[in-house]
Amino acid sequence: MSIGIIGSGQIGSAFARALARNGIRATIANSRDPESLAALQAELSPFITAGTREQAAGADIVLVAVPWEKLNGALAGLPDWNGRIVIDANNPVEPSFRKAELGGRVSSAVFADAVPGARLVKAFNHLQPHLLSGDPASDGGRRVLFYSGDDAAAKEAVGGLIERLGFFGIDLGALAVGGKLVEFPGGPLPALNLVKLG
Repeated sequence: MSIGIIGSGQIGSAFARALARNGIRATIANSRDPESLAALQAELSPFITAGTREQAAGADIVLVAVPWEKLNGALAGLPDWNGRIVIDANNPVEPSFRKAELGGRVSSAVFADAVPGARLVKAFNHLQPHLLSGDPASDGGRRVLFYSGDDAAAKEAVGGLIERLGFFGIDLGALAVGGKLVEFPGGPLPALNLVKLG
């Protein structure tokens, strides 16, 4: 499966580094242009290629990790997702570090409105970026990554990717449950560095 990344901030870049470390190819894009990602591409060559937002969004699995206030702009005008898998790696944090107003909804439900037709999985947002990009082997075990979603096949694909990256994936169930548990700020699981032993 091809992989795209929309957002080259801390989470997007950490995910790209984790992919490259495991020899997995992906296209990464930001709100500027591919040339602005030349240094990252050089660091992660030949596995990570800088591209346009449309190129990244055309992949089979697309991770989105952008500042919450820029989310709609980052996804506006893209073609229909047509059942492709979108990973919501976003946190509903305003620039003031307050939680964004979600109208009582889980942030993934708000995010889903911006990616109509996608099969959504929440993942890769709870772990600090340096742990996501670092070696998942830790203290005799594997670092834990949580994921959740409402589509079983999409979750299976993302869970498989988590395993390929060397992490231990834990399925938190439906988005309404798992999305709330990993939501930052507010959820109990963000920033926890858990290790599955054995």
